[in-house]
Parts: sequence; structure tokens; C-alpha cells
Amino acid sequence: MNQETTKQLFSGRDLRKLIIPLIFEQALAITVGMADTMMISSVGEAAVSGVSLVDMINILMFNIMAALATGGAVVTSQFLGARRRDEARKSAVQLLYTVIFAGVTLGALTVLVRRPMLRLFFGRIEADVMESALIYLTISAFSFPFLAVYNACAALFRSMGNSQITLKVSILINLINVAGNAVCIFGLHMGTAGVAIPSLISRAVGSIVLYVLLRNPELEICFLKGPFRPDLKTVKKILYIGIPSGVENGIFQLGRVLVVSIISGFGTVQIAANGVANNLDSVGIIIGNAVNLAMITVIGQCVGAGDEKQIRFYTRRLLLITYIPTVILNVVVFLNLNWILALYGLSEETTRLARTLIFIHNGCACALWPLSFTFPNMLRACNDVRYTMVVSIVSMFLFRIGFSYLIGVRLGYGAIGVWIAMVLDWICRVICFLLRYAGGKWRRLAGLDLQLTE
Repeated sequence: MNQETTKQLFSGRDLRKLIIPLIFEQALAITVGMADTMMISSVGEAAVSGVSLVDMINILMFNIMAALATGGAVVTSQFLGARRRDEARKSAVQLLYTVIFAGVTLGALTVLVRRPMLRLFFGRIEADVMESALIYLTISAFSFPFLAVYNACAALFRSMGNSQITLKVSILINLINVAGNAVCIFGLHMGTAGVAIPSLISRAVGSIVLYVLLRNPELEICFLKGPFRPDLKTVKKILYIGIPSGVENGIFQLGRVLVVSIISGFGTVQIAANGVANNLDSVGIIIGNAVNLAMITVIGQCVGAGDEKQIRFYTRRLLLITYIPTVILNVVVFLNLNWILALYGLSEETTRLARTLIFIHNGCACALWPLSFTFPNMLRACNDVRYTMVVSIVSMFLFRIGFSYLIGVRLGYGAIGVWIAMVLDWICRVICFLLRYAGGKWRRLAGLDLQLTE
């Protein structure tokens, strides 16, 4: 172990500075998402349907680009932990060009195959819904390169422990997005394009602002001036983390689409209850989603420092930080659930089912969600990405999809059966990840065994 790393890498103040802005960023995203939905609803049902369908594809693309950014964040965090700042800066440049290539490629492919892509995912949708979906998807595709750069730059700032910058820029782009939607939808009556164009502009502004800020040579990580020289070794390290994470996230999102298709066969009441429950579920895991991002930075730096003791210490601490607020938030949701559901104006049957689904998700999330989704980011930061990918994919298809069909369709439990299958998926993940941690193979992948023998 490096003797210089006996001091704690992150104080309590450092963790608060990293995590609290991320929490506000997650809350902001949820709030703005709700505002967007309310505004697009004024355009008509075809527009709402088209946008909601395309958003599933957009989330899939977002997950791919976010995974590449995660790969870059792990590499740069490890370099920073090892106090190899020059290599961290060089890796940042390699990440930038890698995500630009990925964003441009994904955007171009999406534009070229947008119609068959929509047919593949959603079958023969009505003509007006298809028209709205095509407009929204085409404009969204042009934003993919900007979204890729934004994700990469935000990940680099988080690698430095500076999430305040990403929060401020997130506020800026969301203000542009909401204001742009209001102008384009209500003022200019642009329909579906009125939702897509402000998103394109806001993502472009966000990526440019973060890129310019990362040109500052006083930062630990910055984009160095000079000609770009590909470093295949560094790119390979980024892809080693990014590709499995991208496959995992992509399959997870595809699984969610398949689960929604199963629920769509249960009737209007169950579809509506599932949609409302999904909206409220995200509130209970806001803290967890923030700590997911922080885990990469914190554990990545501990790995770079070669300090196993601090890896274990911060893993426990970050899980505790996740668990306590998650329980508190979900208790608050439970206590206020009646009047919250009343805001949706649902039928008594739909309200009753939505309440049941929320109790299943939020109740089990208090015990299982942090270990299912926050904890594996510790393994990813230790380069143990293939295992987490395999576990997530197998568990998704076996439990979340397979048991959704078995319990929900064959046994007739409907949406409740689907959500029980989701909990079984969580339990499988928890068992597999805890066994992996106890087995200790992540230590070798993180290079800790090698350092002990040197």
C-alpha cells in the first residue's frame, strides 16, 4: 500500500460537497421532467404518445453515452488517486474524442434508420403518433454529440469532486429547456418540434459551457492544448469500463421496454397505475441515484491510491449515506401517499392498484435498492465490470422478464406480479454482488494484490 495514502482521501465535508449538489441535480431532473410532460400534454395525445415512445429510445442512447463517461471517470479518478495528474489530463482528452465519435455515430445511425427503428420497437403505431415520433427522434438525434460531450465533461468534474459546477450548469440548461418549451409550444405553436428544439439547444449550451470550463489549466483535470494524438492504451481502458456498462445499461433499458409491453396487455387501469407508480418511485431513490455517481469518484480514487482499507471504509460509508435518507424519503412518501395520488385524479380502482405498487417498490427499496444499484458501482470502480454486466443481464432476463410473464401473465397477478418479479431481480443482484465482494476477486482486478507483492 502507498504510505502517502494513510490520510483519508475524502473528509465528511468533501463528501457533502460532492453528494449534495448531485442530489439537487437529480431532484431537478425529476421536476423538469414533470413540467415537460405537462406542457407537451397541451399539444395533444398523439404528441404525448410520440414523445413518450421516443424517450425510451433516448434513454437507451443516453445510457450508452453515460456508460462511456463512467469509463472515463473511473480511469481519471484512478489516476488522480495515484497522484498522476498529467496522465489524468491526457485521459480526459482521450475521453472527449471517444465520446464525440460515439455521439456522432449514434446520431447519424439514428437519423438513417429512424423509421424502421420505431417500427421495430413499437410495431404499427398510428400515423399521427408516428409523425410526432419521427419529428422528435430526428431532432433528438442531432443532440446526441452534445449530450455525449456534456456527460463526459460532467463526469470529469465529478472525478475532481466538484459536482457544484455540474449542478449550476444543469440549472442553466433546464431553465433553457423549460423556457424554450413554453415559448415554442405556447407562443410559436410548434407542436412536437417545440419540445425537441429546446432540448437540442439546452444540451448544446451545456456541453459548450462545461467544455470551456475544462479548458482552465488550473484545474486538476483539463483539456490540454495541442494536436490530438490517439492513445489506444488509454482508450482501451476507458472502453474496458464503458462497453460492459453500456451493454448492461442498454439491456436494462430494453428489459424495461419489454416489461412495459407485458403490462400494456393488462388493460388501461393497470397501465395507468403502473405509470403513476413509476413517477412516484423515483422520488424515493433520489439519494441513491446521487450516491451512485459519487461512488465512482470516491472508490476510483481509492483504487488509484492502492488503498484497500479506504475502499472498504468508503463503500460502507456511502452505503450508509444511501440507506438512511432512502428510508426517510420513502416513509415521507407513504405518509403523504393519499393526497399525492389524489392529485392525479384517477379512478378508485387505479388509485388502489397504484398504492399497492408503490408500497411494493418503495417498501422493498428501503432494504434492497442500495445494494442492488449503488453497491455494484464500487465493483465497477475496481474494474470489475464484466461480472456486474453478466449478473445484471442474467438477472434481468431470468427474474424481471421471465417471472413477470410467469407471475403476471400465467398466474394472473397482472402488474402486481410484474413488480414482485422486479423485487426478485433485486434479491438476485444483492446476493451475487455481496458474494463477489466477499470472494475478493475485485481486489486483483483493482491491482491491489499486485501492489502487496511489490
